[in-house]
Amino acid sequence: MAAYVKSVDKNHLLEIGLEGFYGDSMPEKKQYNPGYQVGTDFISNNRIPGIDFTTIHLYPDQWVTGSDEEARAAFVEKWIQAHIQDSKTVIQKPILLSEFGKSSKSAGYSVAMRDNYFQSIYNTVYTCARTGGPCGGGLFWQLLAPGMDNFRDGYEVVLEESPSTASVIAQQSQKLSALES
Repeated sequence: MAAYVKSVDKNHLLEIGLEGFYGDSMPEKKQYNPGYQVGTDFISNNRIPGIDFTTIHLYPDQWVTGSDEEARAAFVEKWIQAHIQDSKTVIQKPILLSEFGKSSKSAGYSVAMRDNYFQSIYNTVYTCARTGGPCGGGLFWQLLAPGMDNFRDGYEVVLEESPSTASVIAQQSQKLSALES
């Protein structure tokens, strides 16, 4: 499919949009999976010619259930670092953290907890970008405008409702923009 898409449009970047689970191409990497795998293979799928960059998702509230925030934070750090390293050395393509979030439907949720989670991920992205690594961006799930209540899934960010989260996002944008100077 990647070859077909590129034959139709060579001017746009193409990615797969996988969670990032490791598969049979490098079985030793399965240790990084959150206890299960759903039929994908981060390494082999992203080595396909025509795929321009890798992506991962992060949903520790759903993936690492029964754990405290410290254990989830440790999982997130290992997950991101393993994929950054593999994108750089094995796949040799850039990586984008293309979905992450904290669900308001999870026990113990607070906006402050979400802000800390976003800040932690953004710090990792910024450090990688600042040092010339393969990761230069992170996209949380999902930004909504006021009145889009039908789309709320627990992960939504409505900037007008969460000025502290808007500030975390703005600070990251400013820091990354400053790297271009």
